[in-house]
Amino acid sequence: MKSKHLGLPMLFFAASCLLTAQPATAQDISQIGKSDPLIITGAIGTNNTFYLSSQGLGYATPFNSTFYASLNISLYGFSMPFSVYYASNNISFSHPTFSFNMSPSYKNWTLHFGESSMSYSNYVMSMPFNGLGLEYNGGKMRFGAFHGTLRKAINDDPEDPTARSPQYERVAWGAKLGFGSSSSYVDVYFLRAEDRLSSLLDAWHTTVAAQEDMVVGLKTRFSLGKHFALQANLAGTAFSDDITADTLQIEQLMRWDKIFTARYSSLARFAGDVSMNMSLAGLNASLYYKLIQPQYKSLGVTYISNNMHCLGLSASTTLFKRISLSGNFSGQQDNLSKQQLYTTEGFVYSAGMGFNLGSSFNLSLGYSGYRQLQNDGAVVIPDSIRANRIMHSFYATPSFSINGDAVSHNISPSFSWNLNQDLNPYTNMGGSTDVKTLAAGLGYSLSLNNIETSISGNYSHQQSNGYGTNYQTDLVSLGTSRSFLAEKNLDAAVNVNFVTNRVAGSSSDMSIGFDASASYTLKEAHVFSFSAGFNKYTNINFLEMDEETGDPFSYRGYDLTMSLSYSYTFTLLQIKRRAKAAEAQGQM
Repeated sequence: MKSKHLGLPMLFFAASCLLTAQPATAQDISQIGKSDPLIITGAIGTNNTFYLSSQGLGYATPFNSTFYASLNISLYGFSMPFSVYYASNNISFSHPTFSFNMSPSYKNWTLHFGESSMSYSNYVMSMPFNGLGLEYNGGKMRFGAFHGTLRKAINDDPEDPTARSPQYERVAWGAKLGFGSSSSYVDVYFLRAEDRLSSLLDAWHTTVAAQEDMVVGLKTRFSLGKHFALQANLAGTAFSDDITADTLQIEQLMRWDKIFTARYSSLARFAGDVSMNMSLAGLNASLYYKLIQPQYKSLGVTYISNNMHCLGLSASTTLFKRISLSGNFSGQQDNLSKQQLYTTEGFVYSAGMGFNLGSSFNLSLGYSGYRQLQNDGAVVIPDSIRANRIMHSFYATPSFSINGDAVSHNISPSFSWNLNQDLNPYTNMGGSTDVKTLAAGLGYSLSLNNIETSISGNYSHQQSNGYGTNYQTDLVSLGTSRSFLAEKNLDAAVNVNFVTNRVAGSSSDMSIGFDASASYTLKEAHVFSFSAGFNKYTNINFLEMDEETGDPFSYRGYDLTMSLSYSYTFTLLQIKRRAKAAEAQGQM
């Protein structure tokens, strides 16, 4: 048995950390017999920054300090991480938010306790829950269930002028059941979620309505021979935007009151997508269709676009093991309800090629485009304001590398061209609303492997022309980094940037930026870091007036940032397995 102690203060810190915790990864209980009985490790650290700007303190406080401490208790391979984080500034103080999670596993079983997440259909639930869950994944059979809170209540005093927007506590329970392999499977999902009226003061009830829903989802995939597969992801929801609304006195609906109560505020909606996939002679292709009905929602999904449908085709292949080709085309239309003021159609298309000649040369070429059309909806849109645009984008990014034992070189040019064109003759007089953008760059890096030093330089140019204005930007950056000392435990880096902006009809401006950083590692446990950055800039887009002459001049300013941080990782207690302990003593 081997143990290592750091004294009573660290034990006190360990006990205090048990009050808070961060999410942990699942632990396999079947490995208990092979794991060490107890290992307690942790880390403490701090970061302190100083900020000074010619614009004053409107963007950041001059001093900011943070402190963190973490502790991980590994008991027979079962890991329980805990942490404390504290931040202070000169403007306000906010207490830290803590979460707790344990997800132990035993063979095919996983138990979720605390802030956890489970794999679900993206139309049913995509957010974590705070509660209790259980999952089983055994071969072709799998199922899971959970119960918990999806979000906490925000219940500030309504009389407080700084009160946040209120929200109800939202609770949910759900289950899932699946059968099959990765090539052919059927998975069914269920979610029941509702807002708790009692979680908000009565004064808020007229401001925000409590909601509830019931969602059922289905994901399936069937292989059709060796080369084809059909895949579907479907979901249906019944939801109420106001659970205080009167119930519907319909016999067929009242039978389901124990699961979901139909109200005058209730709606039923559908969402889903299907795809046909093909893999034949090195060609992979997919034809897919998506439909999301108007007002579709699930309280287990933070946000989802609705009132739209989409049809698309994608394909990819590889030639001669070095050339990859890909292409995509899709069309989307909204306003399925015909209640929006107008209907928007969009078409997205792209093509790309990649060429790989070992590690010495790579080339990527591509094109992407977007077509937007605006049509009548609930009202007729005058031609003089109808949106009708097309966008084109081309890019090329070659890369050259020469790798040697002592010296390595890398050269990476880049080029892109974009056109955003207005096709409405009423709004685009003589191409005045077209926007063209050209960007080109060149990067070079040199690695001196024997002295562990790298040097890099980059140049980029961008020119944009549209709406009667020509705008140019040129950027040059130089940097170097190196490791020092015999153990290479001191790292330092320096970078400098020069940026020039020019607007047609105005003088150019130049901004200069400089930053440096260094870090030192002591005995693989203590890490000291320092960084500093200074920027001096001129902005020709913002003009100030000379108080004496009244002439305008470009705004000039600067900002300075410095940061000092420290971290220490430690082992508080370590009890090895007897077999390991005996082996360790035998080697001494």
